[in-house]
Amino acid sequence: MLSAESATVVRATLPAVAGALDEITTRFYGAMFRDRPELLDGMFNRGNQASGEQRRALAGSIAGFATALLDHPDTRPDALLDRIAHKHAAVGVTDDQYTVVHKYLFAAIAETLGDAVTPEVAAAWDEVYWLMAGALIGREARLYHEAGVEPGQGWRRWTVVERRAETPDVVSFLLRPADGRPAPRARAGQYVSVRVRMPDGVHQLRQYSLSSDPGRELRRITVKRVTGTAAAPHGEVSNLLHSQVHEGDRLTLSAPFGDVFLDDRGGAAGPLVLISAGIGCTPMTGILAHLEANASPRRVLVLHADDSPAEHALRAETRELVEQLPGADAEFWYERPGPEEPAAHEGRMDLCGVALPDGATVFLCGPLPFMRDVRAQLLGAGVPARRIRYEVFGPDLWLPGTAA
Repeated sequence: MLSAESATVVRATLPAVAGALDEITTRFYGAMFRDRPELLDGMFNRGNQASGEQRRALAGSIAGFATALLDHPDTRPDALLDRIAHKHAAVGVTDDQYTVVHKYLFAAIAETLGDAVTPEVAAAWDEVYWLMAGALIGREARLYHEAGVEPGQGWRRWTVVERRAETPDVVSFLLRPADGRPAPRARAGQYVSVRVRMPDGVHQLRQYSLSSDPGRELRRITVKRVTGTAAAPHGEVSNLLHSQVHEGDRLTLSAPFGDVFLDDRGGAAGPLVLISAGIGCTPMTGILAHLEANASPRRVLVLHADDSPAEHALRAETRELVEQLPGADAEFWYERPGPEEPAAHEGRMDLCGVALPDGATVFLCGPLPFMRDVRAQLLGAGVPARRIRYEVFGPDLWLPGTAA
């Protein structure tokens, strides 16, 4: 809980700090990577740095946490903290790194806001930072413990058993633990970090959803090649995986993490709606495969949007899994329909006329504009916000509060 004195100061200064967060985080990352370049080796994704996504995500989390402390002083924003903790555990964040971040972040705040950062202001925001850091450290310790790994040491080598092209830009890799030990426990919908060495010697990480049943010893990731734009570079990791990794090669993976997963403990049997677009289908396929492997009788509605049937990764597998589940149905939307799916809808996903099961839990994954639009449709259809769970690939730019 934020002290009353600090709450008063934070409330008064939040507009100024929030307004300057872009500059603050730019200075923060610039100074930290200048002095600690080793953090770019296997900790921070260079593509997200170049595009500004990581900077915006950090700014949003700080502002979101501070706002939550002021609006709900007796509670903590568990959804925000859990999401960040899982992301941190997946890249191996350790306790000592919070001290490093604190040093450079507060130097950037002082440099950006100048004389406005009085000792009282600095003390109040210091309290905010350590409340957030302390909550994350505790959650991350629990995640590492549950995964059976030491903080920052959760990496294992896996052998590529099979490589399969799904579409011209999507490849699946079927993996087996190279050390012969059992695969770590995972839940349907979770992801792993893949750690690769780039041609310049720097290690880079990227998270990929488990796209097969996580209860098996073999695990699968399905990777879309990320093509650069004027605003962002090519995806380093995805392009390396596509061009250089083949059957028999080895990859370094983290333990599975992710706060958006199918919780079927205790015999949960409520209806599910799995909504995705593009490569957002991968966690949904993992959930479907888990349901099929356990002969689930649950009512499941699969809704997916894509450019065309030919570009819809895992399309045939999704159809097969749906056919194996007695309570499952699927509907697809395509910008350019094709004969492979004659019953598909044309255009963008429109939930008008779709019979959503009462009391369903909704899983949502895809590009942010898609998820915002579909979430609004779901709310308009009477689905409670608490039943809508979403997964973002990369830094979470869906700022806290917009998806509450």
